[in-house]
Amino acid sequence: MKEQPPKTAKKQLNKTALTKTGIDFGFLFTVITLLALGLLMVFSASYPYAYYYFGDGLYFIKRQLLWTIAGGIVMAFTANYDYRKYKKYAFPILAFSFILLAAVLLVGINLNGAKRWLGIGSLTFQPSEVAKIALIIYFAAGLSEIKEKITSFKYLFRYLFVIGLFMGLLLLQPHFSVCIIIGLTMVIVLLVSGAKILHFALLAVPVVIAGVFIVITEPYRLQRLTTFLDPFSDALGSGWQVIQSLYAIGSGGLFGVGFGNSRQKFLYVSEPQNDFIFAIICEELGWIGAITILVLFGVLLWRGLKIAIHAPDTFGSLLVVGITSLVGVQVILNIAVVTSSIPTTGIPLPFFSAGGSSMVFLMAAMGIVLNVSKYSKKNIDL
Repeated sequence: MKEQPPKTAKKQLNKTALTKTGIDFGFLFTVITLLALGLLMVFSASYPYAYYYFGDGLYFIKRQLLWTIAGGIVMAFTANYDYRKYKKYAFPILAFSFILLAAVLLVGINLNGAKRWLGIGSLTFQPSEVAKIALIIYFAAGLSEIKEKITSFKYLFRYLFVIGLFMGLLLLQPHFSVCIIIGLTMVIVLLVSGAKILHFALLAVPVVIAGVFIVITEPYRLQRLTTFLDPFSDALGSGWQVIQSLYAIGSGGLFGVGFGNSRQKFLYVSEPQNDFIFAIICEELGWIGAITILVLFGVLLWRGLKIAIHAPDTFGSLLVVGITSLVGVQVILNIAVVTSSIPTTGIPLPFFSAGGSSMVFLMAAMGIVLNVSKYSKKNIDL
């Protein structure tokens, strides 16, 4: 009678292999749905503003449509580009993004007292969008190698130092809102990779002190804080933006005033097609429409989390965690600003706010997530 191998030996004959399973269509469908709704809302929210300032009510929607098509092409590429190759070039990508941020300070385009753009003529982009993705790739690559060593503060400090370098350049632009987005996103990635909460708790005090110092040393940031505490104290000045946003949200009611029927978009809400587009969504589509969009973002984050859990390696998992966290953080902060839950700062709503480079890089990131979803671990009995 043939002797059967012991169970321990049989376990040793099992090997994990990487297999293609096809993209996550749930994630892709959610992205396409958000894009379609975003285009509709940019068309509706921007028409009066675009007609008044540019003489063409379709000015923003035409640009948004072109950037969405460009983003779709980029997403198709990144969805078919093996995500594991990013790991090899993680540091060069990070260094390149750092150089771009530094170049902004030297030859950047100055707009409204801030240098945040590089480009020629009307063709511009924000290097901060590159930095967001570059940091996620770099952190995912490094943390997937050191693994449990991140529990040591010595290793954690290295990554915090990198965050500090990038924040330093962003504050010089100044671009405080992106500092917040990058900081929160990277902290999530570090915590998911195993960093100790205690270390962040100990760092909370100096970080809060530094944040307060940054706010009180810049008059416009201090004004935003005082406006947040009492926007009606200067209703026709610094409080105008958030007050009109709240009027738009409140007037929407349960079902809204109807698509295209917003009153606040007629030069009451500042930049209705951009940072405050969620206020117009609430006014036109009501709480039902707003909650539906929030549910869609929730589905996107849930599918992203599922992809991260089933990713074939730690690098892929952390990559997806970083990208989905980036979207989640921006959604939460944008809605918090629009509802006056936090002081006003420029944070776009992903897939909805009108923008060029932000849309392309967002779509590129969605493609990376889709590429990770094409692979899964499978145990093969050898």
